[in-house]
Amino acid sequence: MNTKSTFYIIFLSIVSATAFSCWQKPCTESVGVGAQVGLISWNDRIRSAFYTEPEILFEREMLYNRYTLPDTFDFRGRPRFFQWDKIEAGLRLLDSVTTWKPGRWAVIQNKNNRNGAAPYVKSWRRNAMENVVDMFGVERYQSAPLYLPDAHELPARYGRDGWLVKVLEDMEDGDTVCINPLFIGGRYDVPKRYLCMTPDTMRFHKAIFIDRCHQIIVTLEKRGKVWNVLSMNPATTGVNAPPYKMPTPLGIFMVQETRDKMPYLKDGTDELDGFAPFASRFCCGAYIHGVPVALPDTNVVEYSSSLGTTPRSHMCVRVASSHAEFIYNWATVLGTVVFVIE
Repeated sequence: MNTKSTFYIIFLSIVSATAFSCWQKPCTESVGVGAQVGLISWNDRIRSAFYTEPEILFEREMLYNRYTLPDTFDFRGRPRFFQWDKIEAGLRLLDSVTTWKPGRWAVIQNKNNRNGAAPYVKSWRRNAMENVVDMFGVERYQSAPLYLPDAHELPARYGRDGWLVKVLEDMEDGDTVCINPLFIGGRYDVPKRYLCMTPDTMRFHKAIFIDRCHQIIVTLEKRGKVWNVLSMNPATTGVNAPPYKMPTPLGIFMVQETRDKMPYLKDGTDELDGFAPFASRFCCGAYIHGVPVALPDTNVVEYSSSLGTTPRSHMCVRVASSHAEFIYNWATVLGTVVFVIE
């Protein structure tokens, strides 16, 4: 084992004692109402993977080395840190289901209800945005209906656009197929029109971790048995501020598309307000992108002092524009997994 790997294993054992409290309770710098939706299931799943799956080896390659943050740092008198125990557990989960349990994988897709509006679930309510959500807080809009096997009268819940799912049966027969969503687990039937299959040979060697609690982002790529850390940077996630802004959702997603310029509208209008450079979409309208450029300006802005501070975007994840360009060029569409953690 080389020196870098030995250092990381020692570091993980030290920092896990500090970070363990985040397994049991939400971050003290909560993103607002709804911050805990999915948190318990997420923590349970990756905690199980942390203790049962093979050890993860890290090395720092740092292909993008601008604005790099240290493992621990201070923000407004409070400590922040990279939760390497959660990152390791997420990678163990990914390795276990893709390397040791190979199979067909797909992504739920329904941006802007392109594949049809999902039916109402049996138990639903309206959230602060006045949108219909299921009992887990997942919105009906841009989601897919997930049915319990042999109970197709009403969906049991909604599956978010962008969720990575394992296909558990042959896709050739019938209008629905049984899936296992990696984020929530379990078996659900979903209409086939909501699924986009990944390539047969995909083993998911690229991963992005977005931490809503500490407002940071990490990119990693696996080569052989080692996960190489490519960047460790500040980010800004979505804020809970109805009716136009909402938290970046927790979950396990896939990069679904990339755009060199992602236009955005003024809130509540159809008027173009500006663009975000080097955008990589992973969920609904949520992109990882560079610093927004407000019209009439057209020049890309490299950095914002708000990065790495507090949530403030509409749902997207903002990073330095050169970092967004790195991700835009590096990430493989339908081949890069995005973990949003708390």
